[in-house]
Amino acid sequence: MSVLERIYSFHSRIQAGRYPNTSDLIDEFEISPATAHRDIAYLRDRLLAPLQFDTRKNGYFYDEEGFRLPFENSPRLVLFLGVLSSLAQEAGLDNLPEIQKLKKKLSSMLSSDQANIEDLIHCEWVETQPVNRDIFDEVINSLLLRKQLEIYYVKHTEHSTASRLVDPLKLVNYQGRWYLLAWCSLRQENRLFHLSKISAASLTDRAVCHHMDSDDDYLTGVFGIFKGKARFTASISLTGMAAERVRSQHWHPAQVVEEQKEGILLHLPVADDRELIMKILQFGDEAEVIAPRELRNRVQKKIAKMIKKYS
Repeated sequence: MSVLERIYSFHSRIQAGRYPNTSDLIDEFEISPATAHRDIAYLRDRLLAPLQFDTRKNGYFYDEEGFRLPFENSPRLVLFLGVLSSLAQEAGLDNLPEIQKLKKKLSSMLSSDQANIEDLIHCEWVETQPVNRDIFDEVINSLLLRKQLEIYYVKHTEHSTASRLVDPLKLVNYQGRWYLLAWCSLRQENRLFHLSKISAASLTDRAVCHHMDSDDDYLTGVFGIFKGKARFTASISLTGMAAERVRSQHWHPAQVVEEQKEGILLHLPVADDRELIMKILQFGDEAEVIAPRELRNRVQKKIAKMIKKYS
């Protein structure tokens, strides 16, 4: 337990009128008498608590009303608790004991009338997919222990399962979906594996052979979930409500937005255009691909197929 957790526990006992002393800290947190005395001194001298000792009740109390710890009932802490709960639920992680433990710990730092702040926050992602808890644990352990992971991955197009030996590099959450960025020994390159597509995972005793440098831009170099080296810069003209919406949005760190007479011109680095085409089509006639010609032709073909389907 950290010193702040011990201090908060001691503070809570004082507020409850329980007159705690060093023995309470020693018994609850299994610390030495010297550490207990330092904690109380920190509360009095550094956090300026109005501490007094009652010899008759053999415990501490506050001789001034209204004292609060600096982090107690912090609006940011309250917001974080609500967001944590909502995001965990939407990301399929709300049943993890670690999440529940963290929520309980944060909740204990709030007053009773704020403990249900999560009820005031709504977080919603669409097209999310649940992650198997055991698989998630194996992935986390492989990342922390730097051990190779054997996974059985369901191929999207073939509806079959293939075994892969991977060097886990990073856990990725993109638009509410969980992925594992890993070096694939079969493909001999970095790959993103959708955790919901992993049917089984087993931690090996072999150390990973590949690592990710802090300045590696594999995840941030291009737009969208499909990663790789940028093949081209897409230029998309947006007008009307599409322009108004996208003008204030962040699509990519390297995006460039040019103001035009009737809207904006958005430039993005792209490795794979599948996700970008879906984004373009969602804006209907308010989006037009200006460059490159290859992307413009692909969008034209998609639109032609749609017209044929609906005609």
